[in-house]
Amino acid sequence: MPLARPRRSEVPVLPHVWRVSEGLAPEKTISSGHAPLDPCLPGNGWPSGCLVEVLQERAGQHVWQLLLPALVSRLRQSAGPVVLVNPPFEPFGPALKARGLPGERLLCVHADRAAAQLWATEQALRCGEVAAVLAWLPRARSAELRRLHMAVQQHQGLLFAFRGVDACRDASPARLRLLAGGTRSLELHILKRRGPQLEAPVVLQAHPARLCALLEARQRAGAPVLPLPGASTHGRSHVLDRTAALS
Repeated sequence: MPLARPRRSEVPVLPHVWRVSEGLAPEKTISSGHAPLDPCLPGNGWPSGCLVEVLQERAGQHVWQLLLPALVSRLRQSAGPVVLVNPPFEPFGPALKARGLPGERLLCVHADRAAAQLWATEQALRCGEVAAVLAWLPRARSAELRRLHMAVQQHQGLLFAFRGVDACRDASPARLRLLAGGTRSLELHILKRRGPQLEAPVVLQAHPARLCALLEARQRAGAPVLPLPGASTHGRSHVLDRTAALS
């Protein structure tokens, strides 16, 4: 005869036993600014004080469209800059300013060697005045990313590390890991998060609303489609074209 399951009131409470529900502290987050994305993120936003890893086939694509709303919100709470380490393109200041991010609040650090990129990222994270760090680290190893993850915990800052799609086969200490792709739309596959796995990608607009409207109007009129911002792969061009200021 199977034993009867004890009622909840009959289960003894052991004061020295750790229970999982007690260890899950509320996640400190900042809204992504994208209504379809927030419910899919832990705590309904980008988590602070931990590593967020974004994998991309083409470095720099859709970065500002994805992160700009949260960065603008973060700058309202902090007097420090947004630090870009090893960015693949030069930010176009007027377009960013038109969307709420003044160029004087950006600090770009260029480093060719992987060790220098990691060092610059860690130093920026250890500065309490820095609002957020965006680092392109194509050659970073898991142990090095873990060190950055520990550094960002000190000041509960924002850290986004960008790597290639090949890195999806590597172990990562990132609390949140995404695969970003798409051209006409921005498709986000959430590879790792706290909670159940998502089977379908989150689809966002790949460009600001007014620019999307302009491209659609030209297409309906049969006019040649404008080159997409950041689409050039030759040289160090601006990641945002002047038309991206149409927000």
